[in-house]
Amino acid sequence: MNLPNKITLSRILLIPIFMVIMYQNWGELNIGGETLPVAHFIGALLFIFASVTDWVDGYYARKLNLVTNLGKFLDPLADKLLVSAALIILVEFGLAPSWMVILIISREFAVTGLRLILAGEGEVVAANMLGKIKTWVQIIAVSALLLHNLPFALINFPFADLALWAAVLLTAYSGWDYFAKNKQAFLTSK
Repeated sequence: MNLPNKITLSRILLIPIFMVIMYQNWGELNIGGETLPVAHFIGALLFIFASVTDWVDGYYARKLNLVTNLGKFLDPLADKLLVSAALIILVEFGLAPSWMVILIISREFAVTGLRLILAGEGEVVAANMLGKIKTWVQIIAVSALLLHNLPFALINFPFADLALWAAVLLTAYSGWDYFAKNKQAFLTSK
């Protein structure tokens, strides 16, 4: 297994650690009159760190010419698992509406299913630019929600909510785009 794939795998292995941290009760931080559970702050930092490794593994895969089919499969899977775990936790804590999370996760399952159909036909499809933008908007939204919209809460600006709306809209559009560009998989599938 090459270095970029090891980095991707480490992102997947950080997910259970992130989840355990989010459920701890380590008190609260008071920032400018706003409170934030310490566990959510630490969880947000771990989520952001894991998310940044997405850029790192891609950078090394391209720079060192180590792009593999395994990496093309693992990289988007790691993103989906990390974001889905965080979104589900956010719903449980009442920080994200369940319908938005269901829409995002449903799109991820649908695209993964399409990728499996394409893989069965010998085609491994890497994430396109729209999918990468969608993932980063999701990561920004999740990070802002994990941080309870700080520091934007101090100026009463709903950045986290707006970022989540942007993530939902981009997720829906990129899902439609993915299926539209690969509709031949359904037409030719046996």
